[in-house]
Amino acid sequence: MPRENGDKRPGAWARRAVDRLLADRAAERPTPLHAFPLAGPGGTALYLKDESRRPTGSLKHGPARDLFIDALRRGRIDRDTPLYEATSGNMAVAQAHFARLLDLEYTAVVPERTGPAKRRRIESRGGRVHPVDPPLAVYERAGELARTHGGHYLDHLQQVGRAIDFASPSSLGAEILGDLERLGEPDPAWIVLGAGTGATSAAVGRALRRRGSGTRLAVVDPENSAYFPGWASGVRDYTTGMPSRIEGIGRPRMEPAFDPDLVDLVIPVPDAASVAAMRHLHAVTGVLAGPSSGSCLWGACQVLDRMRRDGAGGPVVLIVGDGGEAYHDTYYDDSWSTGRGLDLAGPLRVLRRFTETGDWTPGGPS
Repeated sequence: MPRENGDKRPGAWARRAVDRLLADRAAERPTPLHAFPLAGPGGTALYLKDESRRPTGSLKHGPARDLFIDALRRGRIDRDTPLYEATSGNMAVAQAHFARLLDLEYTAVVPERTGPAKRRRIESRGGRVHPVDPPLAVYERAGELARTHGGHYLDHLQQVGRAIDFASPSSLGAEILGDLERLGEPDPAWIVLGAGTGATSAAVGRALRRRGSGTRLAVVDPENSAYFPGWASGVRDYTTGMPSRIEGIGRPRMEPAFDPDLVDLVIPVPDAASVAAMRHLHAVTGVLAGPSSGSCLWGACQVLDRMRRDGAGGPVVLIVGDGGEAYHDTYYDDSWSTGRGLDLAGPLRVLRRFTETGDWTPGGPS
């Protein structure tokens, strides 16, 4: 952002920065809503809300911008404040983008084992990468760097839940309802999404309640993650101590932003099913998505099967969290999947049968 020589009053630069980010949000076009072809009984429909089409390629784009707006309004960021974050994924890419927009220095503190492709994605947006070991030291190190250099630790895991503006007309929940209304469809019967920080499910849930919508919210959860067992047992601080293998979703602990009271169903998804469904999604629709979108497709199929068995109707919307371009050498690579013990053949048969016939029978005959 140009460093103007005009208003020098305290907070003037921060106010201009907030105005710049709000204008950026207002100018952003809604992401596409794609229909997924379904066989079987009528009365239901499946749509993909493609958040990979955000300017930085993922669902994290809007929450990252809201984090900046919140920190600016609270006086945590000024024109010369260096920014730090502990993440190597899509949130770091989005934050680096907005830091560059405001002409601010940005450093992502990442595990030493973070691959070169991930590092390049952050650096391509103007960010710096600061590797540390062991991996769990990233949080302490990001805070330490911010204190040492007079900067601000964005700390998305703790702060993003309150920062997201769920009441905005351009929020994800509002966009989905508007998309379906323009198609002449009713509010969705279900929205299916994943949980990383848990902030997106909370924001969508609050937007639905504010609207008075009867839409129900399903969260998909990969192996090793804490959200399903924590939600099922009612233990809000549940921990597994194990990392998720599905990029973008799943956490070893229930994060503060996740609100189980806003979630109607949490669906555990095997990792092999997530990867298989990601590939099936691309084969059927041409949408090249990341593995969290595969988790959402697997969960959406279960929801649709449940609706049909109950005689219910209406649209179901799943969230495509990010694009698949960054995963060509991992989740889209057969040798990578095989090396991690992921047998995709069974889940792919289940998905093909459901798409072609409407029959959902995981574990049944091929």
